Amino acid sequence: MKNLLNYQSSEYDCGPVALTNAVRYLFEREEIYPDIIKYIMLYCLDSYNEAGEVGKRGTSASAMMFLANWLNQFGSIKNFPISCEFLSGKDVHINQTSKIICALQQGGVVVIRLFLEVGHYVLLTGIENDSLYLFDPYYEEESDPELSEEYHEPGITFINDQPKRANRLVSIERLNRTGEGFYEMGPYDIREAVIVFNKTTRLLPEDTIDYFI
Repeated sequence: MKNLLNYQSSEYDCGPVALTNAVRYLFEREEIYPDIIKYIMLYCLDSYNEAGEVGKRGTSASAMMFLANWLNQFGSIKNFPISCEFLSGKDVHINQTSKIICALQQGGVVVIRLFLEVGHYVLLTGIENDSLYLFDPYYEEESDPELSEEYHEPGITFINDQPKRANRLVSIERLNRTGEGFYEMGPYDIREAVIVFNKTTRLLPEDTIDYFI
């Protein structure tokens, strides 16, 4: 059985929750090793804030890169069909031939860092024309009168009926922006992403559908 995707428990744990959601999305609950959940939580929340408090600046790019490598090694040792690739800088761009789009077309998912007032991790799960489905682990209700006005800007749509897949549909144009508005990936020098595949369900390039218009 596939799990529902999770929301974060604090203001800081978007990184481990987004990475755990990648595993939850790709694998059946019965397939998932407890070691994977344990070590994702162990190695994330490694950044210090200005007051020297650990975890209160979330998860670093170094931790995400380490976990991508750790999951590859774990998969090899345990014969668990997971495959990861860490991307940074100009490799984290979304267009028809980018690694991110190719991964989504082949049935993979992508954890990306973008902005939601501060740096924030979400999970990309699919494509619809010129927009991407994503699951944002920061829980918000569209009906909340205190919801930030930035959520109502063009290119952001709430999804309320796909708890195993997505809760937002965000335009590729918005995601690609180099600013720090909601769901913008920001300057290239701080961009990062982790592509994750279930190797048993990954599609070959010739079997993929080109969703781009």
